[in-house]
Order: sequence, then structure tokens, then C-alpha cells
Amino acid sequence: MIGLGENRYGKSRIRLVRVKRHRDRHDFVEWTLEILLEGDFETCFTDGDNSKILATDTMKNTVYSLARDSSAACMEDFGKELVDFLLRRNPQVSRAEVTIAEKAWEHLVAGGKPHPTAFVQTGGERRTAKLTRAPGGKCSVTSGLENLVIMKTAGSGFEGYVKDSLTTLPPTADRLFGTALRAQWNYTADNLAFVALRPKIREVLLAVFAAHESKSVQHTLYAMGEAVLKSVAEVDEIELTMPNMHCLLVDLSRFGQDNPNEIFVPTDEPHGYIEARIRRNG
Repeated sequence: MIGLGENRYGKSRIRLVRVKRHRDRHDFVEWTLEILLEGDFETCFTDGDNSKILATDTMKNTVYSLARDSSAACMEDFGKELVDFLLRRNPQVSRAEVTIAEKAWEHLVAGGKPHPTAFVQTGGERRTAKLTRAPGGKCSVTSGLENLVIMKTAGSGFEGYVKDSLTTLPPTADRLFGTALRAQWNYTADNLAFVALRPKIREVLLAVFAAHESKSVQHTLYAMGEAVLKSVAEVDEIELTMPNMHCLLVDLSRFGQDNPNEIFVPTDEPHGYIEARIRRNG
């Protein structure tokens, strides 16, 4: 027997810029959204019957129409509105998932103060959110960030690892530690103060990264996740991904010079890749 297995479909890379025009300032956000639906779509695959299919172009239009009337102050709240809207109008859908990524824009500083209607994009960091709900169920909220590029030049070493006939890496108690952090955390509820919680979690992650006496990327990754769970009761679990962006010490001896851990060449291929999920037990 041949049968259809798990399936879903939707619209990806829906790009949206929204400007909220207040009397004293404008608020500017740039989001990229993905919508995925699961449900009673088997006959579309097996028989070419599209009678239960919501066109992906309609999903795109839904984003823009809903954004026009939405008062949501953050990705998480807008995502909840979008999930609810899709489920309410499409009884054939058993599960709706919305993923949103936000580019970091801030008010441009001119004359020593933020300009109310001019903005600057601040690096490559992106904020993320994923909202998932089934009809009649609780909305699952996962927030996060990605491509947060950070570096420390002290307090990091790597020693005591397995050495075999193919090992060439020398141990060190003093190395540069750089990474492009990706973090995703699950909230305990879907009606929290997401706008305030996000910067708090980010601050905890960065503070631990800076201060931790790291014996490995794994060691620091766990300390960062553990600190978030200890500091933010609204977070149930957190997943961290930390590629090890290497800076290799340059050998200057052939030029008659020393190199007291000051001159490096950055390289990102190949790189170490470390990820883990830290959760509350019980």
C-alpha cells in the first residue's frame, strides 16, 4: 500500500515593512514571514482536488491586510493574531505555524539625539519568533535571535581534549573566542510581556558570555543557557547554537618578530559547531 505521509504547505519569504506614525515619532519594522499549514489536504495530493487549499498568494495578502489593522507591538503578538485569523477562517487546517524574522532597525542619532523619522540598520543580527497553534489549543510561542556576532579576547581556553595520531591543534589557555550566536527560547505562556522579556534575555546571554571563564565553547554555552533559566522565570527552555569562528595566530618568527597573542587571521571555514538545549527538570 502507498499512502501520503506528513505534509504541510504555505508561503515563505513574505516581506513586510510597517510604519506606525505617531505624533512625535514613527516606529519602523521590517519583517520576513513564513506561513505553514497542516490539515485535511490529502485529496489535493492524491486526486488534484484543490477545494480545501488556501492559495499561498492569499496567505501573502492576509499578512498585509492584517498588518494594516494590527495594533501588535511585537512579532510575537502579530504572529498570534495571524495564526488565530488563519485558523478561524479555515476549518480544514489542523495546525498553523507562523515564523517571523526581524531586521534590526533603530532611530538614527543626529545632533546627539534619536531622529524621530530617520533610521539606521544595526548590523546583521535578526530577531525571530515562531507561533504555532491547533484549533482549540494553546499557542506555542518561541522567540529568539540569530547572527548575533560576539567576540572575547580574554577568559577563554581549550585544553585537556582527546589527542590521537591525527591531532595537530595545540592546547591553549588564552585564545580568542568568537561566534555568531543563535538562540531560541520557549515561553511558559502566550500572553507575556514579550517586548520587555526579549532585551532582558539578550542582556543575560551577553553578560555571561563576557564574564565566563571558558574552558570550551560547550562550557560557556551551558553557562549562558543556565543563566537565562535562572534569571527569567517565563522561559521554559532555551536552545543555543554557537559556531566557533576561529582566529588563527599568525607565525611572525620568519620575519624576526614575536607574536604575543596579538596578530591573527580570521577564518570561518571550516568552523566548530556546537548546539544544545537547556531545560528545566521537573
